[in-house]
Amino acid sequence: MNKSEKAKFVADISEKFKKADATFVAECEGIEAVEMNAMRKAFRDASVELRVVRNTLAKRAVSGSRYEHLAGKFTGSTAIAFSYKDAAAAAKVAVQFAKDQPKFKIKAGSLGDKQIGIAEIKGLAELPPRGALLGKFLGSMKAPTTGLVMVLGGVPRKFLYALVAIKDVKSKAA
Repeated sequence: MNKSEKAKFVADISEKFKKADATFVAECEGIEAVEMNAMRKAFRDASVELRVVRNTLAKRAVSGSRYEHLAGKFTGSTAIAFSYKDAAAAAKVAVQFAKDQPKFKIKAGSLGDKQIGIAEIKGLAELPPRGALLGKFLGSMKAPTTGLVMVLGGVPRKFLYALVAIKDVKSKAA
């Protein structure tokens, strides 16, 4: 790589850090090409971009940015996963691959401006999918209004039951 290619690469990686909602840094030394391709495909299927980067260039890309705290994690053979949509899905793929492939070691990550460690990444991976969370959220928003409608409808309903009971009593008496 010549100097202009390196500068372009650093600018590209820096832009990816700025656009990403979440990033995960991992060591991938000793992983065979077939396994690495399978990992890339799994990340791609989860809408996550995985890049293997040179440490010096990655350190340049994060210097002076909100991700500078990750610079100390760029050692060994470094892979960075950039998640632009669903951080939980990216964390699930990373954690699952780390379980399946012991040579893939998650080092750290960031969620927005906040640095997260391995425990937080594993916790993020245990979250339900985004769609399920939105469904639960909407259900909890809908529940009070449904309850209110049921309570307000209860008074006329009980009045109607009372009228039907009176009608039944009078029809039996007649």
